[in-house]
Amino acid sequence: MALEVFHVVTGRRMELGQIIQMDETFSTGVYQRVMDKKSLTEEILAEPQRYAGVTLEHHTDVALRELAMEEVRREQFPQYPSRLHSLYTSRTLENAKCWFQWFKDWGRPTLQIVRLRVDGRSFTGNANLCFDGTPDQTLNRSLAERYWRVGEDPDGERPIWETLVDGRIEVVEILHEESGCSENG
Repeated sequence: MALEVFHVVTGRRMELGQIIQMDETFSTGVYQRVMDKKSLTEEILAEPQRYAGVTLEHHTDVALRELAMEEVRREQFPQYPSRLHSLYTSRTLENAKCWFQWFKDWGRPTLQIVRLRVDGRSFTGNANLCFDGTPDQTLNRSLAERYWRVGEDPDGERPIWETLVDGRIEVVEILHEESGCSENG
């Protein structure tokens, strides 16, 4: 049975009827940013003592996190889609509207909210359980397990839900479209 979800479109507009086949061959922005840091993360994980106490650049700590998330997912939760090869969506329109506003507030090009029909896998997790990766791979793996198990938020914050989806994804409705300049100029 198909799942209906909502997606906040950033970067490039989607079109009604557009079909995406999201699988491990699809290179997402998350995947690309992680791969851009792959050699540095390998160096950090090979010699973590060299980086102890060092403040890592944002995309480097994200890459360390995402690599640990993927390693734990493959080993313990293979039934879920990969964070590196999935579309990030919301189960409700209200949640998608919150993400839309957050993206705008963060200065990210935020273009549309669309309704999608998904024939594939899904996982709903708490984005608050994402973490800054560190040179300590044991800690990264422990935090990744907490994310995939949808564990308790240690800060007691209200969950911020994100639903990862993969498989055959179809744009069935464009619910909101920002007016003004296009993403190309």
